[in-house]
Amino acid sequence: MNSFDAARIRMIESQLRPNKVADERVLRAFASTRRELFVPEHLRRVAYIDEDLPLGGGRYLMEPMVAARLLQAAEVEPGDTALVVGAGTGYEAALTGALARNAIALEEDPELARRARAALVDHAIAVVNVVEGPLRDGYRARAPYDVILFGGAIAEVPTEIASQLAEGGRLLAVVRHETAVGRATLTTRTGGVLARRVIFDAATPVLPGFSPKPAFVFC
Repeated sequence: MNSFDAARIRMIESQLRPNKVADERVLRAFASTRRELFVPEHLRRVAYIDEDLPLGGGRYLMEPMVAARLLQAAEVEPGDTALVVGAGTGYEAALTGALARNAIALEEDPELARRARAALVDHAIAVVNVVEGPLRDGYRARAPYDVILFGGAIAEVPTEIASQLAEGGRLLAVVRHETAVGRATLTTRTGGVLARRVIFDAATPVLPGFSPKPAFVFC
């Protein structure tokens, strides 16, 4: 067992299980996915700490516990098609791909998309397809999706992305307004109606382009 394998086990036993992550499929996905491949080389030694890791350009790799609890709440089924919005270097997409039939990793930063493709190749993951495009538009070419996951906090779910959620689908995001604490939120579509439920609090950094709109100030 190398040091990364040992760190991965410690992450599961000290970060995930104690924080209400009990779904064995989710835990197996984390156990089999080499997080160190998805972080900048200079951060590989700390790839498994319980922090959001900077990827550059204001982007972050989500804290493992937050990603795990979001995926657990998504209840991803083996036949599902998933979309990860703001996939960054592809870690959450790789985890989702381990649970679903296939996953689309949507990224608008060409360098992050390149790094995601390289990491997925290194990991020999073939069920995840990295596509480049504006994050706020989603990826309608493969819609509707059974699961949509945001790789960072957002102020609100764009209408265009919400419209790409399938009937019975689950959308997971940390919703964060201004300086308030983020709320990990599950959105479901049933009978064409969207319903939202807060799951837990999270201090996940906001995805660039998904910040709250400035409030009007009256003098």
